[in-house]
Amino acid sequence: MQARAAKAAEPFFELDLKPVDKAARGASAALCSQIRAAILDGRLAPGTKLPPTRRSARFFGVSRNTSAEIYSSLLGEGLVVTRRGAGTYVADSASRFPARTAPRSQTPPDVRLNTFWLREDVTAALGFWRDQPDLGVSNTAPAQIDFRPAIIDARLFPFNILRRVFTRQLRQLEKRPAKYQSPQGNQGNYRLREAITKHISLTRAVACGPADILITAGAQQAFDLLARVLVKPHETVVAIEDPGYPPMRVAFAAAGARIVPVGVDAEGLIIEQLPADVRVICVCPSHQFPLGVTMSKRRRQALVEFARQHGAVIIEDDYDGEFRYDGNPLAALRSSTVADVVFYVGTFSKCMLPSLRLGYIVASDWAMSTLVAAKNSLDWHCSTPVQLGVAGFVADGSLRRHVGRLRGIYRARRQLLLESLETQFAEWLTPIPSSYGMHVTAVARAAPDLERVVAQLAAAQVSIHSLRRYYSGEQTQHGLVFGYGAVDLSQIRKGLGALRKILTAA
Repeated sequence: MQARAAKAAEPFFELDLKPVDKAARGASAALCSQIRAAILDGRLAPGTKLPPTRRSARFFGVSRNTSAEIYSSLLGEGLVVTRRGAGTYVADSASRFPARTAPRSQTPPDVRLNTFWLREDVTAALGFWRDQPDLGVSNTAPAQIDFRPAIIDARLFPFNILRRVFTRQLRQLEKRPAKYQSPQGNQGNYRLREAITKHISLTRAVACGPADILITAGAQQAFDLLARVLVKPHETVVAIEDPGYPPMRVAFAAAGARIVPVGVDAEGLIIEQLPADVRVICVCPSHQFPLGVTMSKRRRQALVEFARQHGAVIIEDDYDGEFRYDGNPLAALRSSTVADVVFYVGTFSKCMLPSLRLGYIVASDWAMSTLVAAKNSLDWHCSTPVQLGVAGFVADGSLRRHVGRLRGIYRARRQLLLESLETQFAEWLTPIPSSYGMHVTAVARAAPDLERVVAQLAAAQVSIHSLRRYYSGEQTQHGLVFGYGAVDLSQIRKGLGALRKILTAA
């Protein structure tokens, strides 16, 4: 039994080496040459552990002394390193093919690639969260103050509670393993879908049942799935808010949709700008991204009426709708009376953690089976242990308590931002009123070179977005977007101080 366990514990080392006659002259040099070549051409990756010399007969067919001699030679060449008590490893700098840390942007694209993914607007949209050095200002240090919107502060999350919930769920899963006779038709763990229905009923007044919910790998996969099932390539017209969320546009463009940017004013999406042949309308009615305006009741009614008259559907992106600060509660656009034309997309990235990669779609019967088929085509289903853990976190009230705590923290940050913008920056910026969310947008009074301001702030290790990156059509407003999910009160004061210094010197 012990021998079997010891054999099972042996390291994997299945490199195809030509056998050498250990009695022949030059056997050591021949074997060393083969291992050297495997290291240099990358077959033995940096950090790979080599077999111990005491087992060299099994792996190399040579004596322990010969193996030690080979390792010593490779060590002298800098191809391997030894770690006391741990063994011999391929050196990090040994391979001729080190891992690339950046894309090869200067080489021409391969003709075998789909040119859609090479388009500048697509790469820019999918690189939305990456900030590139611009306007001659270079800065490689990470931002210490991050005003980017929709970024959360993971330090506020109750990992200790989530750890206990996950442990409890994993123990139950160990006792009663999930049935996996076939992943087909899987629209997500039932307990998670049940927990979501209760959560969004309380926080967003969305009326639905577990059967109306499809679990996705975040909101982005939800957009991709909806695009796959709703878009007929080169035919379907999709209206998007402009300014809006660039990665959402990519999902529909990749499906072959004809994208039409539609303006946004103080009441939300401008219905009069919607084309008559539109079939999909994407909106953030509660807290528009990035302007932050809330769609008025009048405009909401007009939008639903337009969709029904023109045979269109509405996709409601409610990315941070849990965070309300002022006024009476505002229900989500989707309700039982408009369920036939409204798809609701939610996510756990803002109220919990982006790394969970969990989101969901609330859909009607007429579309659910097709959405499930599209989901199954992508990845069958999301991780069962993660779904169970999140289900437990939601069901036992932990999410409700966490969101309540975040509301208090975000309210204080939002108030500081608004007061500072209204008193210290009135000469340059006017904040747009909003009652929800994790960011405040301020429109520029004049037309300063905000891209230069953003670059100078980056050099001072302050990260912030201007409105320019959110537009797909003609830019009609200029301003800055202040996210407060990842900055505490002292960081807000320090970041605003740096901004005022730059604006004053301009």
